[in-house]
Amino acid sequence: MIPELDVRRCNAEKKYTGELVFDFEPEQSLVDIPYVSPDGPVSARLHYNILEDDSVEIAGTLSFALKGLCSRCLKETRQVVAGEAEGYFIPNGNGEEDYAYRNGVIDLREFLRDAVLFLLPARLICSETCTAPDYNEEE
Repeated sequence: MIPELDVRRCNAEKKYTGELVFDFEPEQSLVDIPYVSPDGPVSARLHYNILEDDSVEIAGTLSFALKGLCSRCLKETRQVVAGEAEGYFIPNGNGEEDYAYRNGVIDLREFLRDAVLFLLPARLICSETCTAPDYNEEE
């Protein structure tokens, strides 16, 4: 489950920085590599920092696994994907370049969806030394 960050509550408790650690199920439709799907949840470790104007910086790491057929040789394979994610949230903003939040609560779903999409590889390869079969060989 994806938590929400209640900025008003954090301000009331004078808790301007903190960490969010959670797992969530990724959307199956995000993976557009043929014969590949997510393998388990996405693990998120995010740090937030509430600024004086109530804008919020969120940065951290995401990691998840993909399973399916190698895009080169079609062998079953699994790959762990990990990377950095960062976002800037503005209260009642227009959301053009940054994320907007309303009523003092940040919903992280759009940010996490974008971060997972950005981290996805273009293809799934079983190893760095994978050599695809040569179908042009004469027998």
